[in-house]
Amino acid sequence: MEFAIDPARFHDAFAADLPEKQAAVMAATQRPVAAAAFSEPNGTPAWKNLPSWAVVATGDKAAGSDVVRSMAQRAGAAITEVEGSHVIMMSKPEAVTDVIRQAIDGVTR
Repeated sequence: MEFAIDPARFHDAFAADLPEKQAAVMAATQRPVAAAAFSEPNGTPAWKNLPSWAVVATGDKAAGSDVVRSMAQRAGAAITEVEGSHVIMMSKPEAVTDVIRQAIDGVTR
C-alpha cells in the first residue's frame, strides 16, 4: 500500500506558503510513500547518541507542528520554530540553513 496527497489539496495541506504554481508542480510530481515507512522498525535512532537540532514549521499541516515539536523535544533537540508549511526548507531556506550552521558549530566545538 502507498500514500500520496490528493493533488487538489496539496497546496493547502503540504505547501501553503509556496506559490500555487510551484505547489501544483510538486503535487504532479510527488512520489507515493510506502505504508511500511510508518510502521517498519529501523533500528536505534541516532538522536539517542548524537546531539540534535530541529526546525518546527508552525503551520505544518502534513505532519502537524505539535507532532514534530513533540518528537524534537523527545530527542532533546535544539528547536527553532519558523512560520511556514511542511516544506519549510523550500519556503524559508535561510532559516533552515541557519539551523544547519548552528548544528555544525555545535558539533565542531
